[in-house]
Amino acid sequence: MSQKKLHPSVLQFKEFVKNNPNIIKEVRNGKATWQELYEDWYLLGEDDKRWETIGVETRSEPEAESSSAKGDWMSNIMGMVKKMDPNQMQNHINNLSQALGAVQGVIAQFQGGNPNAAAGPVKTPEGPKHPFSFRKD
Repeated sequence: MSQKKLHPSVLQFKEFVKNNPNIIKEVRNGKATWQELYEDWYLLGEDDKRWETIGVETRSEPEAESSSAKGDWMSNIMGMVKKMDPNQMQNHINNLSQALGAVQGVIAQFQGGNPNAAAGPVKTPEGPKHPFSFRKD
């Protein structure tokens, strides 16, 4: 593909990568993909602190990962909760509730057509305690 057909922002990103060879190492080491890096570059810009940390390795990586993994898990959850849109979450919960109601309705139909069967335990009619009546002579 010739460079004339590329989008101007892609050309700018290629120039940025040429000026920062650590980015190439990041992709070759499998720590990031070109798509991720391009999106970060496009959204954050060339002056972001992220580009300063690329290619910088810490000496105690395995220890840092294991000890910070537990803390990162909780911070990731909290970060996701902060980013949630309450209205969108309410829509998802409503959709899930409707889907569960539909599944319960289908199950109720297969259980004998009693629409209230899902609401409580199924009561069976009681018959004689001994189905065969034998009499002593």
